[in-house]
Amino acid sequence: HSASMATTIRSGVTITICTAWAAIRPCRRLPLDRTRRLLQLQPPYLSTAFSPQVRCQGVWRSRVRCTSDTSGAPPVTAPGTSDAAAADEVLLEAPGSFRIYRSGKIDRLNDPTILPAGVDEATGVASKDVVLDAGTGLSVRLYLPNKLQDASAKLPVVVYFHGGAFLIGSARDPTYHKYLNALASAAGVLAVSVDYRLAPEHPLPAAYDDSWAALRWVASAQDEWIADHGNASRLFVAGDSAGANIAHEMLVRDGGPRIEGAVLLHPWFSGNAAIEGEPPAAARVTGLLWSYACRGSAAGGADDPRMNPLASPALERLACARMLVTTGLEDGLAARNRAYYDAVAASGWRGRAAWLELEGEGHVFFLGKLECDNAKRLMDRVAAFIADA
Repeated sequence: HSASMATTIRSGVTITICTAWAAIRPCRRLPLDRTRRLLQLQPPYLSTAFSPQVRCQGVWRSRVRCTSDTSGAPPVTAPGTSDAAAADEVLLEAPGSFRIYRSGKIDRLNDPTILPAGVDEATGVASKDVVLDAGTGLSVRLYLPNKLQDASAKLPVVVYFHGGAFLIGSARDPTYHKYLNALASAAGVLAVSVDYRLAPEHPLPAAYDDSWAALRWVASAQDEWIADHGNASRLFVAGDSAGANIAHEMLVRDGGPRIEGAVLLHPWFSGNAAIEGEPPAAARVTGLLWSYACRGSAAGGADDPRMNPLASPALERLACARMLVTTGLEDGLAARNRAYYDAVAASGWRGRAAWLELEGEGHVFFLGKLECDNAKRLMDRVAAFIADA
C-alpha cells in the first residue's frame, strides 16, 4: 500500500495521495489538547462526482467536483462520449492498488499472492485458517506464538482487521501474514486476523458485519487454540487504516463482548468537510472512496458516523477500557487521527487513551518496512500497551 497518486482539484492544486488513503502531508503539527470539544461540521454536506479523467504520465489525476447534491445520481457523461466508452472510462486509479471505472467496476492491482498458514521460520509463530461462514466466505487466520513457557499460560487475544480502503487486502496476503506473525511474536498474543468481504462486490456494511461476527466468534472461544491458550477476559481489537475504522465500529456496536483494549494504527476517518490542519482534498477524496465502498448506503455522505466519529455522540460509550491511537506525521490523516484522539479523551468515556506519533513517517509505513527503527518503536509500544506496561 505504498504507491502514490495525485488528484487535481478544481482550483488546480495538485496534492499527493498515498494509495487513496489521503496520505497528504499535514498542513502543520497540531498541539495535543485533551480538552478540545468535538468539531462542529456545518451543512450543506458535500458530495463528490467525477468529471472526465485528466491524463497524466506516471500519476493518477482526476477532477473532483463538489456539490450539495446528495441524490447519489451518477456523474454526467461528457458530450460526444458513447455510453460504452463512458462505462469503460477510468475515473480513479491508485497504481499498484486499484483502478475504478465509471461503470463501478474495479480492477485490483495489488499483489494477489496468498500465503498458506503454517509455521513461520522467522518467528516460530504457528498459524491456521478457520472458515466461519461457508456461505459468505468469512474466515479468520489464527496466530499462536511459540513463547508458551508454561503450557497452562493464557495469552491476550487480539482480533485484527486489515486495511485497504475496504476494497483490497486479505488476512492471507504476504503483507498482513508477515505483520501478524511479527505482532504475535513481539507482543506474546494469540492473534486472529479477519478475512472480511470487500467492496464494491459486497458493499458496506458487509465488512463491518463480517468483522462483528468474527469478534463474537473469538469471544465465544469455540476454537481449541483460543480455548486452550487464549484469555477471553483479555480481548483486544486492532487494525490499520480502514481496519482501524472497523475496530472503532466494533467498539460502538451494542451487545458485543467485553474488550480490554483497542489499538488503532493510522485509522482511516474522514468527513464531508476538512478539519483544522487537514488539506481539503483529503476529505474530498477519502469521502469519495467511502461513498464507493458504501454504494449509496451511507447516511450523510462521509459524515456517516462510521466514517466520521467526530460527529457522533457514541464516543462516550466505547466498549473498551483502554485505547492506543497512532499516526505518522507525514500522513495526511494525521490531523484527523489527532482530532479523533482528542475527541475520545474529551468525550466522557471512562477509559484511558494513549497517543503515539512518529516523525517522518507516512500512512501505514510499518507494513512495508517492519525492520526500520520507527516500525520497531511502534511494535514495542503496541506490545507494551497490550501488556499494560
